[in-house]
Amino acid sequence: MTKAAVYAGTFDPITLGHFDLIERAADIFERLVLAIAVHSRKDCMFNVEERVAMARAVAEPIPNVEVTSFEGLLIDFARAKKISVLIRGIRAYSDFEYEFQMALTNRKLAPEMETLFMMPKEIHSYISSSSVREVAELGGDTSEFVPGAVQKYIDAKYGPRRN
Repeated sequence: MTKAAVYAGTFDPITLGHFDLIERAADIFERLVLAIAVHSRKDCMFNVEERVAMARAVAEPIPNVEVTSFEGLLIDFARAKKISVLIRGIRAYSDFEYEFQMALTNRKLAPEMETLFMMPKEIHSYISSSSVREVAELGGDTSEFVPGAVQKYIDAKYGPRRN
């Protein structure tokens, strides 16, 4: 069996913290599926097609990363891909409570699934997609928070950035 994992999220947009986890998880697993959630409770800045395109651009140099979108339960998606490891990112203790609840819910629904929590490097631990969206919407410079490929999408949507 190939060692594979799914790293799922809205990735709206992908931050340097997400990219750090993508690179590191791709080093651990033979195959990493970056799964972009179609539906979200969040107000997304980018539609799913844009988020998938950004993710593909960011992941392009990493040969064992596959990018796709999914609808429905993550565990159903993972089962369909024959993957039993779910990667979840935790930036701060406040993330842990939510992620812990999700991991236990997934374990109840799919006992064969394992959740692996990963933390981004400290230099990226404060960055969230929500804060990037807010800075971008208010005309600020997001270039220190996102990969260059993502910044191009933000610039196209909001125009040139200001400091």
